[in-house]
Amino acid sequence: MDILIEELNGGVWVAGVQEKRLNGLEFDPPSEEVRWGSIYWAKVARIDKAQDAAYVNLDGDNIGILYNADVRVEKADGIFEKGGKKEIGKTLRPGQMVAVQAKSSFFASSEQEFAKADGKVPKVSMDISLPGRYLIFNPMEPENLVSKRVQDSKARAQMQNMLESLSDFHGCILRLSAADTQTDFLVREAKILASMWQQMSAFFKGDGPQLITMGPDAIQRMLSDHASQSISRIEVTTMDHFQMAEEWCDIYAPDMIPRIHPVEMSNAANEFALFEHYDLIPQIDGLMHPYVILSQGATIIMQETAAFLAVDVNSAADSRSKAEINKEAAYEIARQMRIRNLGGAVVIDFLKTNNKKERTELVKIMTEAVNDDPCTIQVHGLTNLGFMEMTRMRRTPEFSVRYLSMNEM
Repeated sequence: MDILIEELNGGVWVAGVQEKRLNGLEFDPPSEEVRWGSIYWAKVARIDKAQDAAYVNLDGDNIGILYNADVRVEKADGIFEKGGKKEIGKTLRPGQMVAVQAKSSFFASSEQEFAKADGKVPKVSMDISLPGRYLIFNPMEPENLVSKRVQDSKARAQMQNMLESLSDFHGCILRLSAADTQTDFLVREAKILASMWQQMSAFFKGDGPQLITMGPDAIQRMLSDHASQSISRIEVTTMDHFQMAEEWCDIYAPDMIPRIHPVEMSNAANEFALFEHYDLIPQIDGLMHPYVILSQGATIIMQETAAFLAVDVNSAADSRSKAEINKEAAYEIARQMRIRNLGGAVVIDFLKTNNKKERTELVKIMTEAVNDDPCTIQVHGLTNLGFMEMTRMRRTPEFSVRYLSMNEM
């Protein structure tokens, strides 16, 4: 995979390209006021009994909502207890200061679009985590764990043994990218993340809300999310982007520094000159359409409703078997959800088959297709009516919302 880093109207765009196809896309619009993953020393503004939640002042300008399930309270023995056992008003009070992390983004413009997609204020949590290349460090977690996304039994068993090297730490979650990693690298990264948390914690004081650290930007998210894959080149067009990529690699992936290459474009003044060079513009423009045409004419239509994302697979003029079309559709649906950043409940109407073996195989294929997705996905299987049900918990608003917010600037 190649990583391409561009800039447009003050927004950073990062594309992951594999065999000339867009395989990942991240970007940060300049209108973003609250970024996913940002950590704040926040002040409780008011308690909302109806929602069993607290509204918190993040930085003097932005407000976040903290639901009871996302509250964490440190007990006398140092163990953090999850909220929800009692009303949030009995745990938190107005004026109280709490450390929180943004679990969704917020853009200053496009408020109407954002409200439709994710609510008017960003969600925050006291369950803070710091992502690295191989680990996610969760200081509230008393144990070291293997990520739930590692489903292969052999890989899980191997990674469980790797946890022994982290016995001096707690709260380390092994990511999928750690599967074939030497334990020395894990210990090194655990030390870095634990030290970062210690440094941040020193700023959790005072009675004024403030931003402690920004969440990972588009470059950091792309590099971190695809660390388990083979990244051949990281191409940048500005020295600012070179430094941003180099800083992340210097901390988490020193072996990737030689793969960062500044590129001089003959048409550098053009918008998206690097993306245009790789013929990515038509692919990016296509993300604004609700359909995708497969290799031999079958189509996928994606329609968002108030309750869920409906995906319909049609054979059209495709003469292949239903099983063949469904297999290609499964991998393409997984790719489209990842690139468009679609989420929530997903219902897919594949081509119907009464063959039990084919139905079982289709669930297996879909589970495999979403395995590389950086967001948490659960494939719940086929219903009696033949619909496949899934859930995808996204981190940032979908592509169309971010794209519209940038164009409103």
